[in-house]
Amino acid sequence: MATAKKRVIVVGGGLAGLSATIRLAEDGVDVDLFSMVPVKRSHSVCAQGGINACNEIARQQGYSEWMHFDETVLGGDFLADQPPVLEMCNWAPRIIDLLDRMGVPFNRTPEGQRALRLFGGSLFKRTFFAGATTGQQLLYALDEQTRRWEAEGRVTKYEFWEFLWPVIHDGACVGIVAQDMRTMQIRAFRGDAVVMATGGNGLVFGKSTMSVICTGGATSRCYQAGAKYANPEFIQVHPTAIPGEDKCRLISESARGEGGRVWVPRKPGDPRRPNDIPESERYYFLEERYPKYGNLVPRDIATREIFQVCLEGLGVGGGNMVYLDLGDVVKQIGREKVLAKLEGILEIYEKFVGTDPLAEPMKIFPAVHYSMGGLWCGYTKDDKTGGLKAGAPNNFMTNIPGLYVMGEASFAYHGANRLGANSLLSCIFDGLFGGPSIRNYVTDVARAAADAPQSAYEAVVKQESQKQDRLLKSAGDVNPYLLWQEMGKQMTENCTVVRRNEKLRQTLNLCQEWKHRYARVKLSDTGMWTNQNLSFARALGDMIVQAEAILQGALRRDESRGAHYKPDFPERDDTNFLKTTIATFDAATAAPVISYEPVDTSLIPPRARTYGKKEA
Repeated sequence: MATAKKRVIVVGGGLAGLSATIRLAEDGVDVDLFSMVPVKRSHSVCAQGGINACNEIARQQGYSEWMHFDETVLGGDFLADQPPVLEMCNWAPRIIDLLDRMGVPFNRTPEGQRALRLFGGSLFKRTFFAGATTGQQLLYALDEQTRRWEAEGRVTKYEFWEFLWPVIHDGACVGIVAQDMRTMQIRAFRGDAVVMATGGNGLVFGKSTMSVICTGGATSRCYQAGAKYANPEFIQVHPTAIPGEDKCRLISESARGEGGRVWVPRKPGDPRRPNDIPESERYYFLEERYPKYGNLVPRDIATREIFQVCLEGLGVGGGNMVYLDLGDVVKQIGREKVLAKLEGILEIYEKFVGTDPLAEPMKIFPAVHYSMGGLWCGYTKDDKTGGLKAGAPNNFMTNIPGLYVMGEASFAYHGANRLGANSLLSCIFDGLFGGPSIRNYVTDVARAAADAPQSAYEAVVKQESQKQDRLLKSAGDVNPYLLWQEMGKQMTENCTVVRRNEKLRQTLNLCQEWKHRYARVKLSDTGMWTNQNLSFARALGDMIVQAEAILQGALRRDESRGAHYKPDFPERDDTNFLKTTIATFDAATAAPVISYEPVDTSLIPPRARTYGKKEA
């Protein structure tokens, strides 16, 4: 009898999902690729600044893969397991070469070399870039490669399909249940393994720099199905964004990498226009407080400093704004060269604010940006190299056999704070390196999904259909959008830049209230064709579940580490908290159970993380 063809389901059409899809297809594995939006509109398209790697030009500065590794684990405040980080940094130069061959239009030097720019957390130029639309260029290149395999019948795309729940049989993941977002059909799909590459959970905080599809609903559903959720409390707040009524729009770190300077007037509430304020009356607070790194301190540090100067009443006009000034860069290299490097973000600013950011400093403020935490995943360490053992079936696998996680949905690389331009790298590395691990699992370890009983799939379809029916038939009085806005406001105020235990406890109490109110959610649209109201309301329940895990993790971690800052516990506490937070969902209480696991710091011992801060 012929052996059934192996098939893997990839959920998420961003860089992590596409890189895994391509690698699996190259290895002869069929792939079903699911995305809520057209692949080329996945949130990876919003990444702006660049992708980190060491190459020959960087080596001439004295840089190395080991230094990239050191910067990453230091940037994450030593909360990331070190073997996966080392492997990622060692692969980075090859990844850049691969992307170059795929046709990514990286910026070039006059000599034709791929150009490099400075980015936060490093004194070396080690960030490759394609203007200020690097994520878009990478996504388009990988989409082209994916469509090659689609044309050959190896990849089947399911765009406008929403993941609803994993199918687990005999303890292993053997498929998913998903919904066609147009016809609203709910159906099951068999897969010998499932890869979750669904990005972050910015909507838990209301407004963020993430796309409106970034609810975290998919990872929350896996967590509720039994997958461990690691380091949920670590949420990155990007220091420079444009606050908006609908969402916050990112102004990339590349603006500072190219020489942009952050400042506020020295006089509180100064009413003058920024160009009328002389140099002597400007407070370049990052440069004064961190003379070694200046405007290129890591994001968590820059965010807290911006937050602090605004609390001190020095924000623009006395409010929550600071200036990001590109005036010196324009003087040094000229307007046209600045546009060539930063046009994407400059267009965004001018479109949404209405002023020319090269003629007048930009007004910016921090915004929720990235989830360092995510689904827990394992790995096999290579004792010879200190990195990962290539092809090990458990690389990137969650605690549920057959359920893998990649990209921002994973907790693996960034610890307590992500260095800018490491996200694109981690996404592509996951798929490229993890593909053979998944192939080995489905060919050598897993029992074929074809052997799983149909009843296992039908049970999950029934579960999700009943969940949908409850929402459609609800006669409650709660507007899901208003409940979401309230949750986002409380989460942003009490669980982002500064965290105090009394506020976290108050928000946890509110979280119980949100759960009860969610049970009374009423839909404004009960039609069964492209019902986005249904999709959002369903995800809202999952966001509340995830918010509780974030709050519980933050409440229990009585220290300050990376993006997690408590004024009552201002120091890092390695004795008690050099460990990974693990949230496990208790179905009986519908609440998280928090435990901890050790962090592998075998390659670089933890050290103080000061970035040369000048003592006051």
